[in-house]
Amino acid sequence: MKEPKEQYEKRKVYYGRRLERLTQIINRLSNVRLITFLAGCGLAVFFYMRGRSSLGIGMVILTVIVFIALVVWHQNLKTSQNYFRVLYENYDQSLSRLAGNWRSFPDTGTDFIDPSHAYSGDLDIFGNGSLFQWITTAKTFRGRAALKEVLTEPPEGAEIIQKRQEAIGELARNFAWRQRFLADARMTKRPLNSPETIIEWAKSYNSSYLRPWVLILARALPVVTCAFLLIYLLTSRVSVLYPIVGIVIQIMILFLGRERGKVLNAVYTYKESIRIYETMLERFEKRRFQAEHLNALKQGLFDRDGKPAFEQIRKLSKLADLIANRENAMFLIINILTLWDIQCMISLEAWKEKSGGSLGNWVDTLAELEALNSLAIIAMDHPEWGIPVITSEKLGISTVNMGHPLVRGAVCNDLTLGKNSGILLITGSNMSGKSTLLRTVGINLVLAYAGAPVFAQRFSCSVFRIYTCMRVSDNLEESISSFYAELLRIKQIVSAAKTDSKIFFLLDEIFKGTNSQDRHAGAKVLIQQLCKDGAMGMVSTHDLELGDLERESERRIRNYHFREYYKNDEIHFDYKLRPGISTTRNAMYLIKMAGINVDELF
Repeated sequence: MKEPKEQYEKRKVYYGRRLERLTQIINRLSNVRLITFLAGCGLAVFFYMRGRSSLGIGMVILTVIVFIALVVWHQNLKTSQNYFRVLYENYDQSLSRLAGNWRSFPDTGTDFIDPSHAYSGDLDIFGNGSLFQWITTAKTFRGRAALKEVLTEPPEGAEIIQKRQEAIGELARNFAWRQRFLADARMTKRPLNSPETIIEWAKSYNSSYLRPWVLILARALPVVTCAFLLIYLLTSRVSVLYPIVGIVIQIMILFLGRERGKVLNAVYTYKESIRIYETMLERFEKRRFQAEHLNALKQGLFDRDGKPAFEQIRKLSKLADLIANRENAMFLIINILTLWDIQCMISLEAWKEKSGGSLGNWVDTLAELEALNSLAIIAMDHPEWGIPVITSEKLGISTVNMGHPLVRGAVCNDLTLGKNSGILLITGSNMSGKSTLLRTVGINLVLAYAGAPVFAQRFSCSVFRIYTCMRVSDNLEESISSFYAELLRIKQIVSAAKTDSKIFFLLDEIFKGTNSQDRHAGAKVLIQQLCKDGAMGMVSTHDLELGDLERESERRIRNYHFREYYKNDEIHFDYKLRPGISTTRNAMYLIKMAGINVDELF
């Protein structure tokens, strides 16, 4: 299989050439349209001045037909041009992501930041430089929300994760299909807002338009009225009163239902979103998949008659086109003669009665697919990463060569937590890598539970509920200090551990807002409590005295550390995790680097 970079570059070049070629054709076609119009008008005038009016009229008709055909062709080419441009940009973005230049991507997911969430803030799930910014290709409102849910609400069972893994693996192999699916979602002039309004609108329908007598009257009355009008105009064999009476009756019918305008205008408002959903559904439903999860998603798209969702929503899209004719200058006359609004309402209410209740399910299916496609990027771009082995039993975590997926050039480490050593105490000097290690474990667990590959050669874990206490700050609006905010988070972790043994916690320098004696005592009691309750996790600390917990817990709490070394009077770190308590300190050295003369202070 070719490397991802080679495949992306090949496709980018291909669509770049297609785009360039289409641009040339469109430019030439614009000139042809102008020449056709001028030539047709010139010949029509020429024939007319020569007294050959029939040829002049024929030339006008021919010119109009040819010009309209050229306009339609031009519009189709413009649509193709926009589509190829989007595909070109997709592959260009894929190359940027692969090169590590993804931090400039516009969708950072900042609207999903929740300070009260158990781990998302500490593990960089949302915001600038986040996991969400790195992988998201979701463009619909619910697609983005679905990816957020996958990253913040891990499933409780291993079976769901394993089905996602299979689906993500298959989508990763179908990268060209994924890029076209993404391009379908991007073929919109404005962002796809929340579909809640259209979903609720689709659920409710007015059954009065579906009554048999309404259908008969709506179909028959315009036919009778138009027939009388034609007979009167062509033969004068009927009185003018007949068509006038029919027209008056139809005007009264239209006048009595003025609320129809709001309903019909709503369809026109949703027209672009409807068309986007249609193309995305069609692409998904026409593709054959092997993964059980993907086929289950497809199966939920059929109606009771076995008709696929994209065909159902295509009817609504065509109705939106018909309703769009209400903007036409001649619409008033057409509406009166044909009861156009009534015909549209009948078709619309019939569609809502049969298919409207399913629209929410269709949108949710697309959202789930967009989330899976985003995660498939990891599998595509990093085929060397490991597929996690997930178990529902409480066994712990075991990794080989694990690194941080968002850190370019990250140093990898091995790590094991199990029943006999469920808590790791990480010590080390400043900037040695303690906090990064905690985030490395946490974010790889998030990826594993989402069904994605992880940055590790091997990775196996149980299904835990993740809790972190790492970045804690003041909340001035609620008059909460950073120390009290930390206590609230720790209280949340302790309470969870008492009710659920499958808790995994990450604590970084706990109780740093108080004096060293209280910090040491509080941290020791907390770690012992979590160990007693059966929770698993990791604690980073500068408090070397906490290393005694390994002996006191009979090695259920294990000590690990990072260290630094000095070369040419400079400090260096290798970021490799080693067993035991740290034996080095660098605070004074770093203070000297800041320009403070420590020797004069002591």
